[in-house]
Amino acid sequence: MSSIRLENVTKLWGSTKALDGITLDIEPGSFCVLLGPSGCGKSTTLRIIAGLEAASSGRVVVEGRDVTDLPPAQRGIAMVFQNYALFPHLTVADNIGFGLSVRKVPKAEAARRLQETAELLGLDKLLARKPSELSGGQQQRVALGRALVAQSKICLMDEPLSNLDAQLRQEMRHELRELQLRLGLTVVYVTHDQAEAMSMADQVVLLNKGRIEQSAAPRHMYSRPATTFAARFIGTPAMNLLRLDQGCIAGSTVRVDGAGAMLGVRPESITLGGTVPAQVRSLEYLGSDLVLRCSVGDELVTVRADGRSELTTGAQVMLQWSPHEQHFFDQHGTRSA
Repeated sequence: MSSIRLENVTKLWGSTKALDGITLDIEPGSFCVLLGPSGCGKSTTLRIIAGLEAASSGRVVVEGRDVTDLPPAQRGIAMVFQNYALFPHLTVADNIGFGLSVRKVPKAEAARRLQETAELLGLDKLLARKPSELSGGQQQRVALGRALVAQSKICLMDEPLSNLDAQLRQEMRHELRELQLRLGLTVVYVTHDQAEAMSMADQVVLLNKGRIEQSAAPRHMYSRPATTFAARFIGTPAMNLLRLDQGCIAGSTVRVDGAGAMLGVRPESITLGGTVPAQVRSLEYLGSDLVLRCSVGDELVTVRADGRSELTTGAQVMLQWSPHEQHFFDQHGTRSA
């Protein structure tokens, strides 16, 4: 049984479809990431699961129970918001324990849960501080503690790391993942950052214009993107998508084996030396990597080369890639091979 199931969920804002028939299963104890560009519907999906928004149609099932019409407090779900939503006039202890006092949990039980949660998150020496006296990472832990102290097995997170700097985001990714595994939580996590999705998720749900473009494990989504949208969104730099004309890369005599309107090849799958003639149009030095943008016929090809390569703009190069690294898509952008 899925921890969370969405059945044909649609959300309308007037005449605009924010979500268009979303059907999704999230397994118990898994880390599910809702990924996509701004406006794709990922936060709306999260808020519908939480009960903060009502679906226009469809059902929300949590641990086998239809909660579509239930208010948030009756769904057994905890949530961490993007802005942390901490009370500035309350201490860390009072912020974490606020929900317990509202639910009138007995004082002894509330104190035990508060101490356990604070120790788990490394906040036990900060309980008397106010949010203004904490770093961004500490504030994020307080917001997480407030969710965990309720002892819900499902936790929703709406871009909780977006306010942190790059190094702290990376550290917190590891901490969140370890915590989720240790506690056996089912986490649904919203982000537009593919690095967060790929490094943390058991299941990535890629959304585009209110629809699920692809739902898969990170490795599968990277190695077998279902559409050109998924191919471009996952991977840095993005996958090359090259138009084909009668089996050749458009504007060239380079023939490829496979059927489709478009050929996809990852930049890291292309190496220097081979049989495909190209010219370097621009380059970007990134230390260990050198990102080349080369013309092959009428198409531009991005190559992720060794940073020690000494190439300049205008250089003539030869490229190659394995047939096993080729992806083919039809004229509608759907994977064909």
